[in-house]
Amino acid sequence: MCFRAHLWAHGFGVAEAMDTAQRGMGLPWEQAKELIATSAAERKGALACGAGTDQLADGESHPISTIIGAYAEQMAFVQATGASVILMASRALAASARGARDYLEVYGELLRQADRPVILHWLGEAFDPALRGYWGGAEFGSAAEVVLELIQRSGGKVDGIKLSVLDADGEVALRRRLPAGVRLYTGDDFNYAELIRGDAEGHSDALLGAFAAITAPAAAALAALDRGDIAGYDAAMGPTVPLNRAIFEPPTYHYKVGVAFLAWLNGLQPHFSMLGGLQRHRPARHLVRVFELAAAARALTVPELAAERMTGLLATIAGRV
Repeated sequence: MCFRAHLWAHGFGVAEAMDTAQRGMGLPWEQAKELIATSAAERKGALACGAGTDQLADGESHPISTIIGAYAEQMAFVQATGASVILMASRALAASARGARDYLEVYGELLRQADRPVILHWLGEAFDPALRGYWGGAEFGSAAEVVLELIQRSGGKVDGIKLSVLDADGEVALRRRLPAGVRLYTGDDFNYAELIRGDAEGHSDALLGAFAAITAPAAAALAALDRGDIAGYDAAMGPTVPLNRAIFEPPTYHYKVGVAFLAWLNGLQPHFSMLGGLQRHRPARHLVRVFELAAAARALTVPELAAERMTGLLATIAGRV
């Protein structure tokens, strides 16, 4: 909750119980419900929460009706808290769908049940290999056609789509085809700076795990952009890009280690440990590079504390060798 208060204090909304919180990598639905309920009770700003199907076993095929029911259960829980809904990509659906028609059936029914517009989440296989071929298309272009058809059919029930496929050109192409009023929320943790800055034809909004690592400089950059100060935006946001390219380097789904590491360095949690011991999946040399790049990006909000904790961590690592 301290970390979430930190985000709200910098003017950001919170996307709760998403993949950054280790959904699908250690955080089960029952604990995700606790996070959602607590954040809703303590909210100090915008809040949207992930609804998925992770009550269902991975690696198995499930009837489409069962998948709809699992999604609907989670969506109803989120809506009851007053938070907005993010319809997360579903491993169960990816394993069970026979083609685009099944995706349209599942999401179409969920949109009919939604009590307000939702955010769709398209998570690429770099973040979760189990989602390969999502939307029933082997290529980005064919999958995008399914998404566009779904949005056109939605009757205004889609606020926007979070796109996490690390393809800047594909994102811009999809963004330009969205109906008026439907947002493209970038989830591109490599190319976010240019996508948010935009061009003469538009820009991407952001629902971005990377912002959890660069909260203070990103807030400064966005404030500059609000003022029309493009140079100020570039000066604040530019140095964060090498940092996030390091945090999100392959295997990309281990980026969560970098987020938790920086939260600890910045005093927002008392220890550097994660569900399932995930912190062990990035080596010491990676953490050293993240520390150095975070300093250059001004992402260490309490530098003295960060240096003290980093020194202690390195001493501990050295003692094990």
